[in-house]
Amino acid sequence: MSETTYEASPKDMANAIRALSMDAVQKANSGHPGLPMGMADVATVLFTKIMKFDAANPDWFDRDRFILSAGHGSMLLYSALYLSGYPGVEMDDIKAFRQVGSITAGHPEYGHINGAEMTTGPLGQGLTTAVGFAIAEKMVAARHGDEICDHFTYVINGDGCLMEGISHEAIDMAGHMKLSKLIVLWDDNNITIDGEVGVASSTDQIKRFEAAGWHTARVDGHDAAAVEAALKQAQKSDKPSMIACKTEIGHGSPNRANTARAHGEPLGEEEIALTREALGWPHAPFVIPDDVLNSWRSAGKRGAEARTNWEQRAAKLSGTEMGALGDPINDDVMGQVKTAVLDVKKSISAEAPTMATRQSNAKVLEALVPIVPGIVGGSADLTGSNGCKTSQYVAVTPDDFAGNYMHYGVREFGMAAFMNGMSLHGGIVPYSGTFLVFADYSRPAIRLGALMGVRVIHVMTHDSIGVGEDGPTHQPVETIASLRAIPNLNVFRPADTVETAECWEIALSTDKTPSVMSMTRQGLSTVRTDHSDENLCAKGAYILRDTDGARDVTLMGTGSEVEIAVAAAKKLKSEGVNAVVVSVPCMELFAAQDADYRTKVLGSAPRIAVEAGIRQGWCAWLGDDGGFVGMKGFGASGPGAELYEHFGITADNVAAKAKAAIKRRSA
Repeated sequence: MSETTYEASPKDMANAIRALSMDAVQKANSGHPGLPMGMADVATVLFTKIMKFDAANPDWFDRDRFILSAGHGSMLLYSALYLSGYPGVEMDDIKAFRQVGSITAGHPEYGHINGAEMTTGPLGQGLTTAVGFAIAEKMVAARHGDEICDHFTYVINGDGCLMEGISHEAIDMAGHMKLSKLIVLWDDNNITIDGEVGVASSTDQIKRFEAAGWHTARVDGHDAAAVEAALKQAQKSDKPSMIACKTEIGHGSPNRANTARAHGEPLGEEEIALTREALGWPHAPFVIPDDVLNSWRSAGKRGAEARTNWEQRAAKLSGTEMGALGDPINDDVMGQVKTAVLDVKKSISAEAPTMATRQSNAKVLEALVPIVPGIVGGSADLTGSNGCKTSQYVAVTPDDFAGNYMHYGVREFGMAAFMNGMSLHGGIVPYSGTFLVFADYSRPAIRLGALMGVRVIHVMTHDSIGVGEDGPTHQPVETIASLRAIPNLNVFRPADTVETAECWEIALSTDKTPSVMSMTRQGLSTVRTDHSDENLCAKGAYILRDTDGARDVTLMGTGSEVEIAVAAAKKLKSEGVNAVVVSVPCMELFAAQDADYRTKVLGSAPRIAVEAGIRQGWCAWLGDDGGFVGMKGFGASGPGAELYEHFGITADNVAAKAKAAIKRRSA
């Protein structure tokens, strides 16, 4: 893009960010003025000199992405968005900072305000998710060419982001993959809430990044020309870049700059007045002089020509290809998915094989990977165990991003965050695998994905005491319950290959909700031997095995324990007890059904649930007199089948619980 000459000086344009930030935090009596004031010069250079964007068209696909990893400094982003002229961001929104219903939330929230590429605030996740954005940029460029996808991802992060452990996963992966269009601007202000950084860290961050294969530079963060030169040099590098911007937190504040107090509390009216004087900013709160606002608005229009040129190049794409830059899964693709799922279901119901659902996962993916554009799998160094690699496997490498499978290494937290970024970027449908017990490593990124509402599919295998000899460290007895506690997350635990296929269809069709696929290590019998075109898992729970006579008891199960419930029902039948078996592959979807459907499925008879995990989460479905067969503590080391016997998760115990519940009800 051509250079733009502005009416206002860079200093005044940066001071506009400082003034809006300290005024908004003061009005809200809450917030973090220090980072916006310290990084205002850097942000001004980035938005007015470097970044490729068109404020009037914030969703233009080939725009540069900006991620404020240090999300507590949100007023820096909101100020830049307002000043640049992003639609829907007005001065009243700046004044409503941190208020209920305002688009200017305490931390940037994806989907709430134009220009927030993701939700940030949990430190380190913005940086790590940005790596996913940069990976996706390379992947889409490999598929469509640089004329369609050629943009940078810029990140501002602070010391806290670099202290968080996930930063290592991000820095290591970005360097390994040579993500040359990722540029990180570190707010090197040497201050944390507890005081100077030295109270807790003595890491040489420049050497740290260089060791991971990054280009690095160090600049005075208040020298606009130096910042601009460093950014332009970084754009030319064949490595990811980290620019250490030496700044003063709360820059301009006579009594708060370079102190921890500037970080997370309002400056106060007296200090704001002194700061205005020190900055040479005589304007009233929330007043931006015309020359400054006009200059910023001109900056917001700098990318209009680049966007128009891109639209002309993109015109050669078909409507389907153009749509796939955003979401590769359209109605036609879902039609193909449905057909493929039906074919898998028919063959499995007829053949009734015994296989672990991790193997079921691989079988289903064999049918889906060829027909879902942009689908990219991967694993956290467990490729041979998770069932995520198919015969269509082509590895994504630092030198070739045209593949469909990422080797994420032992980086579960990073992997989940990378996938969030890949999904948010557009053009990619990410899934990956690890062991379910390691969901505790991934959980913060899974939660953030649910909060943002992104389609990411987390395949998590070895999901119970059925893991066997590896013992309790690898047996996730409480993990399913903890994942079910996360809002807007569908946790699937299919009972066989038929259910696995149906759950994948649901996950791919759900574009605003991430999914967890909980899969077994051990082999399971096929419980769905009668084919149905209907996706029975779509309602979360359904009657798998009905009874001819009046229902005496309802047996509920998920995953590997459904076959135990079926065996218990057969045993009860031989004793004259009519048991209905309900498979519950997804509690979240079942909870979303109307009361009539839930009552029809569960009935009014006593209910027993069986799951090789803890009881938490089942009480809503068991009623006051229901029973549970499962785990009450951690597992143990030993063969999986023997552990089921050892912990009493057997058909005999389910049947005994059922008879006891019936007896209590009739007493």
